[in-house]
Amino acid sequence: MQSGTGIQELMAAETRASQIVAEARIGRGDRMKQAKVEAQELIDAYRGEKQEEFNNMALSKGGSEGNASAKLQAETNAEITRMQAKFQSNAQKAVDVLLSKCCEVSLEVPSARVRATQKEYGVESIQ
Repeated sequence: MQSGTGIQELMAAETRASQIVAEARIGRGDRMKQAKVEAQELIDAYRGEKQEEFNNMALSKGGSEGNASAKLQAETNAEITRMQAKFQSNAQKAVDVLLSKCCEVSLEVPSARVRATQKEYGVESIQ
């Protein structure tokens, strides 16, 4: 009977060891989660400090982002208006040039083409 008791003790010890390992894993997971939360808090605090420094520096340089943005928008709109006016004034000229080039048909055969054709068919040049 002593071997049966020994086996039961080993089984109980194994069960207890499994419980200890499981508790350790759970504890490790909890510690990792806590460390992650603490690290994120540090990161957020550091990011906040740096953002505050940046904002203070931007304000100390005298530049208000709203004025610069509005000025840039006004310049962009003026440039767009100028480009549209140039387009309107030059559109008809461009159409006229394209039509003149499309409608001009030269009926003369280039001399190089004449020579190439004569050479191809073995005809003596007539000059």
